[in-house]
Amino acid sequence: MNSTKMFLKSWQCVEGNVNTYEEILSWIKEKIENTSVTVEESELSLSNQWLYDNINGTIHNKDNSFFSVIGVEQVLNGELTNQQPMILQPEIGYLGIIIKEIDGVLNFLMQAKIEPGNINAVQISPTIQATKSNFTAKHGGKKPAYLDYFLNAHKYHVIYDQIQSEQSSRFYKKRNRNILIQVDDDVCLLDNFCWMTLGQIKKMMGENNIINMDTRTVLSGIPFVTTTTANIDKRELKKYFTDKALAESVFEAAPSKYLTHVFQKLNDFKMFNEIETSFKPLSKIKNWYVTDRGVYSRQKADFSVRQYQISIEGREITTWNQPLFVAEGIAELALLTRDHQGTKEFLVKLQPEIGTLDNVEYGPTIQWESTERGVPRDEVEKIYVDQLNREEGIVSKTLLSEEGGRFYHEQNLNVIMEIDDDKLRKLPENYIWVSYSTLNYIIQINNVLNIQLRNLISMINL
Repeated sequence: MNSTKMFLKSWQCVEGNVNTYEEILSWIKEKIENTSVTVEESELSLSNQWLYDNINGTIHNKDNSFFSVIGVEQVLNGELTNQQPMILQPEIGYLGIIIKEIDGVLNFLMQAKIEPGNINAVQISPTIQATKSNFTAKHGGKKPAYLDYFLNAHKYHVIYDQIQSEQSSRFYKKRNRNILIQVDDDVCLLDNFCWMTLGQIKKMMGENNIINMDTRTVLSGIPFVTTTTANIDKRELKKYFTDKALAESVFEAAPSKYLTHVFQKLNDFKMFNEIETSFKPLSKIKNWYVTDRGVYSRQKADFSVRQYQISIEGREITTWNQPLFVAEGIAELALLTRDHQGTKEFLVKLQPEIGTLDNVEYGPTIQWESTERGVPRDEVEKIYVDQLNREEGIVSKTLLSEEGGRFYHEQNLNVIMEIDDDKLRKLPENYIWVSYSTLNYIIQINNVLNIQLRNLISMINL
């Protein structure tokens, strides 16, 4: 069967053919209830693993592994625009999912993973979610399960393999390898792992804080545009869709119609804006101060950095301490859509961030930190706030978590919203309408779409 058709069949299969939807919900809830997790604020001076380096002005592991907390300064077109703490973690990790056809339906091998910063302690994550330090066992623990499949990916059918950005408002130029591989082998099902269809995962994204961020970014890369459909009737593929405009956006809206404009706006920004970033000691960054318990802002800020003592059963290492970035509120992300001449289009926006590898990527329509929520700055944001307040055009609205290995209880309100085609006659600067096929094409290239946009793309449903 054509691979596109196989993905659509799995997407439509919400009840599943290996485990039912209710069985998976019960499985993950049982894991949450039976997992012992203790996460308590602590002090750096009590840590035998972490320290504040007075000379360099950084918080880092005594082995100089994993990651460090640094100060970063940004200058835009000669003007100082930002100074803040950031996570420096130069290594590239794996975010990978194994896919297998079981009784004619593609199933995804998902993990009930425990992270110290998870709101529910346990969330559904990719088959492998590991830093390079993890899978090279620098910490002395066991290597991650199923690692060999990804180290030997060339032996299998690689569906998607791109190195993509992380949250560039917190990480400094951090990237991970997003990879999907399809295998025919008999895969040994270990404890804490479960087979799920794409439809089950998509439906579960409507449940608050169950499907983690790393799962969402990997699934956003499932290729439709770059997979040949030459030998299959597209009318047959469109039958899987209840949203006919979305089907047109996937299969009929040629990316070439949009790509020139997409890259022109992106390249203009890169070419005509001078952006420089440099490291500064944490003690020298404006409006922030360092204590034995972490790094805090003297003004209203979106986050602080705090030291934690952690005990978690079922991990490679069960007891340790580390810094975690703590959100001071709930951020808000939204993707606006419209039906334009029978085709679903999505409104994306250039999003420069202090930690972006190449200064700017495309983000969702709305990307608000907690301190920015609900205060519209242009016509697009006014329309969004107005419709949200009236609960008009909301396709989906869910609270979902950020990555729990570096962030403590950080969650975003994720909204997909439909607006009328004639609502925005003229777009403000930096916005652009694109088809699903364009987004799907671009996501096969690294560092063009940011992680917030990729996560929202993964929530789009048939």
